[in-house]
Amino acid sequence: MPYPEMMIAPMRQELTRLGVQEMKSADEVRTTLGEAAEPTLLVVNSMCGCAARNARPAVAMALQNDRKPVKLTTVFAGQDLDATAAARQYIHGYPPSSPSIALLKDGDVAFMLERHQIEGRSADAIAEDLVNAFNQYC
Repeated sequence: MPYPEMMIAPMRQELTRLGVQEMKSADEVRTTLGEAAEPTLLVVNSMCGCAARNARPAVAMALQNDRKPVKLTTVFAGQDLDATAAARQYIHGYPPSSPSIALLKDGDVAFMLERHQIEGRSADAIAEDLVNAFNQYC
């Protein structure tokens, strides 16, 4: 059962205010990611503590880098269930994980941070990983 929207709206806004495109349906995911050849960031957002404390702040920091993905996208696990399931099809080779952050390029995963690589690490360290990936693949 999805979380009440009023509970997660501020968590959504932490990314959308940065220009990250939210995908709320499977159709939106397929339209946005299906034809993306350019570097695309896909954030599987979550209401858990490591998303709030680590993942979302890291994304905000990393997006300050000069080189960054052309497309910035997100789905919200636990809320937009169909969109999240569709987005996870583009993160092939990795088990479902939320939060998680993928950098897609030419339809493949170029870089991936799973929950176990986010949880317990500082936002600064995660942002550094993202910046290194942006510099390499964007």
